[in-house]
Amino acid sequence: MLNYRLDLEQFVEFMQSRKLNAWEQVGVTEVRAYLAELTGLGLARTTILRKIASLRSFFKYLTLQGLVEHNPLLHLHSPKRQKKLPQFLYVREIEELLKFEDASPKGLRDRAILEVLYGTGMRVSELTGLNLDDLDLDRGYLRVYGKGARERITFLGKKGGKALSDYLRKGRPFFLSRRLEADEGAVFLNKNGTRLSARSIRRLLDNYVRKAALDKKISPHTLRHSFATHLLEGGADLRAVQEMLGHVNISTTQIYTHLERDKIKKIYNQAHPRA
Repeated sequence: MLNYRLDLEQFVEFMQSRKLNAWEQVGVTEVRAYLAELTGLGLARTTILRKIASLRSFFKYLTLQGLVEHNPLLHLHSPKRQKKLPQFLYVREIEELLKFEDASPKGLRDRAILEVLYGTGMRVSELTGLNLDDLDLDRGYLRVYGKGARERITFLGKKGGKALSDYLRKGRPFFLSRRLEADEGAVFLNKNGTRLSARSIRRLLDNYVRKAALDKKISPHTLRHSFATHLLEGGADLRAVQEMLGHVNISTTQIYTHLERDKIKKIYNQAHPRA
């Protein structure tokens, strides 16, 4: 509410600078001039979008109250929200994160979780939803239910497959034995033998990030970003990565091509005589 008031006060100052004394004097031209002024101030795009949203809401109110005849923001196209490049870990950082040795049931479980997140690129919600029936470790296949209950098959490499097999043989039975009301089908279990939550996975990841002394804010989604980035860096086809991530639109996957552009630029700098 405070931001809304401040946004309107800033627009009133703009009106005064343009000698506009009434809301009815504000048209599309004035709003575009205000938008240009905000852009010139170097404000973040998210801040500009919020200010435009505040004005749009206010003029909608004025129109409904009959205080102005037309809403000048009704057909104004807001600037597109800037897509931030996803944060990812370099391969050496992934190796640091997965370097720990812990043969306890918890250690086996945690390693399997991290290996599966990075090895498949699945979302944390997809990982917590995994059931034993979804696994085909002989062929390295995992069935995943993504957003909108869309089903897809993803793959797990040798290291991830071994970590998951070790957990299922040596770690999961321990958690299952501690059950009160066990979730017999769930792959990843907590200390009570029930399905592990997304919050618990975020906490255990934070713990291993601290142990690896990685100076980054890392979430389970960072491992998904790293999975996609490393595949593309290794020459994987964009459509294949789209399929593995479970993206409906390839435009969502294209944000990961930033690394390909960096790689091409590096090649250019090394090869071109005028670079």
